[in-house]
Amino acid sequence: MDVIINLLQWFIGLGSTVFLPLIIFIIALVFGVKPGKAFMSGVTVGIGSIGLNLVLNLLSGSLGAAIQTMGEQYGVALNIMDIGCGVGGPLAFSTTIGILLIPISLLVNFLFVALGLTKTLNVDIWNFWFPAFLGLLVNAVTQNFVFGILATVVAVILQWFLADLFQEKVSNFFGYPGIAITHMMALSGVVFAIPVNWVFDHIPGLNKLNADAETLTKKFGIFGDTVFMGLIIGVVVGIFAGYDIAGIGTLGMSTAAVMKIMPKMVAMFMEGLMPVAEAAKEFTSKRLNGRQVNIGMDAALTVGHPTVMSTSLLLVPISLAIALVLPGNKVLPFGDLAFFTFGICLMIPYFKGNIVRAIIGCSLYLVTMLYMSTWLAPTITEVFALANYDVGTTGLVTSVLCGIWPAGLFVIIANYLGIVGVLGIGVVVIVLMAYFKGIRSKKAVTE
Repeated sequence: MDVIINLLQWFIGLGSTVFLPLIIFIIALVFGVKPGKAFMSGVTVGIGSIGLNLVLNLLSGSLGAAIQTMGEQYGVALNIMDIGCGVGGPLAFSTTIGILLIPISLLVNFLFVALGLTKTLNVDIWNFWFPAFLGLLVNAVTQNFVFGILATVVAVILQWFLADLFQEKVSNFFGYPGIAITHMMALSGVVFAIPVNWVFDHIPGLNKLNADAETLTKKFGIFGDTVFMGLIIGVVVGIFAGYDIAGIGTLGMSTAAVMKIMPKMVAMFMEGLMPVAEAAKEFTSKRLNGRQVNIGMDAALTVGHPTVMSTSLLLVPISLAIALVLPGNKVLPFGDLAFFTFGICLMIPYFKGNIVRAIIGCSLYLVTMLYMSTWLAPTITEVFALANYDVGTTGLVTSVLCGIWPAGLFVIIANYLGIVGVLGIGVVVIVLMAYFKGIRSKKAVTE
């Protein structure tokens, strides 16, 4: 067992820009892609991943530093530290639960695909960290390691179900055929967006307002352009952070550059994935009775969309304002501010790409995350303690983007019903999977 854990830790230690191309290469070969083409697919995905990381590092480095300065100036009364979801991966994969989840998830995923319970073949190994994090929360609540392992399995099954449920809408909106987004933080927001958008549809005036990024550009010219919006947001944040003229200008240009470069990096990522997605479709058509399989990937593929980027940037000042006035909230958004895009990206298709709906809806969603992350803070702090992970503070820590309903659900169920309740979640999800499998089968017959 120790040998397996050490081997998996070594593999994860290679970094996502190394192990992801390897995984894509291997899966491409399995699906019958010629070795040369499979190799270039993996390399291209790796290049796209590096490009995305560079842009995100630019965003988090420049905007993140300004945001931290703002937080120090305006958030002294909020005493729970938002450590950010960025430490989630290192935390999860520094634990036995996180490492063991990798082979367990892959094996169970292949089984569920073969049984037709899911159409998602999840290769986004890095983001296994969130199901592992849910398992660690259960471990912290129950003080039982085995219960934590079982909870991670339930969590990945829930992840595949949500990915299947929303795949068609998300794929059509972003133009990614054969791809399913398996990022749990992104998937969770859709559950909130669907009923909220229904409410928007029934509000006079708002239901007639169409304000997507393309419409704004046509109507307002340069003032509706996402690059210009990024420039303005960067300048405004720089002013509130107390920067000098040079600092304000640099931050504005950096934010504008992110808005321009990000879609190009996503396009390169997809260039590498498409041959694999097409081969997977052909492979399953021949060998799995025509059953469709979608390749599960990171939400990073969606962050280049203009409405996603504009909304996530506008949420930075909005979130700080909400946190300061929200009764009962004890968290100032801090570590997660530069990563809001991963929490709200899949909500955008359900808001029809409408930036006004997106800003209002995502702001409301942020309120729920602030309350949830405040409530979860003691348990999240306990998770870090169990993992012997140094967070650099003796107080309570949390993550705004981890303050989502799956985390709350697992903690509440584990607290009141124990592992029986957590396994009950798994049973319900599997039953729903079987139900939707039956619906798909009937639909295929009628077509």
